[in-house]
Amino acid sequence: MAWLSTVVHHLGDRPACAAELRTVLCRDAPVLIRNSFPFRHEEIMLFRFFEATQRYANAFPRVEQVAGDFALAGFEMIDLIRVHEPVASSLKAFRDRIALMRHTDSALSPLSDDEFAEGLMAIDRAIAAGEEPMPLGLDLLVLK
Repeated sequence: MAWLSTVVHHLGDRPACAAELRTVLCRDAPVLIRNSFPFRHEEIMLFRFFEATQRYANAFPRVEQVAGDFALAGFEMIDLIRVHEPVASSLKAFRDRIALMRHTDSALSPLSDDEFAEGLMAIDRAIAAGEEPMPLGLDLLVLK
C-alpha cells in the first residue's frame, strides 16, 4: 500500500505520482490519501482559530481532482472516510505546537504576521474561557 498523509496538495504532478505508484504497488494494493480537501474543513481546529487559512486550504486539489488524476493510472476511488484523531491534550499544547509550525504548515505559512497573531489571540481567548481541544477530522481517500 501507499500512505500519502497531508502531502497530496504539494505534488506538482499528481498523474505522474499516480503512474509511479502504479509501477511499484502490487495489482490490488490500495493508496490511502489522508488530507484536508477544499470546503471540508469544519473539523479542523486550526481553521477555526486562523480563519484566513481556509482561503489557502480551499485552493488544495478537490477529492474529485485527486481521484481523477489517480484514475489516469488505473486507480479507482473506493471510499472517502472521515477519520478523527486527537490533535492535542489541551489548547495550550495546541497553541505551543502551532507556534512551532508557523513557517512549515501549508496553510499557516502564507499568513501575514497580523493574521497569525490574531489566530494566536483567538486561541488565548479560548484557553481563558476553559475550552477543550476538539479532535482533528480529516478525510481518508481510499483508491485501489
